[in-house]
Amino acid sequence: MGAPVGFPDAVALVRAYLRDALVARGADVPVGTRVPSPRPARFVRLERVGGTRLDLVTDRPRLDVHCWGDSEESAADLAALVRALLFAMPGWRGAVAYDVVEVGGPNTLPDPESQQPRVAFAVEVSLRGTRLAP
Repeated sequence: MGAPVGFPDAVALVRAYLRDALVARGADVPVGTRVPSPRPARFVRLERVGGTRLDLVTDRPRLDVHCWGDSEESAADLAALVRALLFAMPGWRGAVAYDVVEVGGPNTLPDPESQQPRVAFAVEVSLRGTRLAP
């Protein structure tokens, strides 16, 4: 029997990457797993909605990415930036995240509670696992 293989928390990994990458581009936008309270004008919410383990050392989680803005243009601009940053993620932190594939392109999806403009898209991120210590 081989050693068990563990995988990083995909949402935590992508959230940390996006926070750093957005700040580096002058966009200090909250990135999290819930809608912040109080609700800011612009923010990003990530959610793992599935995905599969491809082989012994590769997990491919599917993440929904939702980008809110104070206008349709602002939400679309934030989504375009986040989307571009996600495609640049492979290689960040070594070989942990080594591929990003879009599985659902950007679409306008106004928030049903607040009617605040929102753009959503979905990606799958290939993550390399590591053997767990005995």
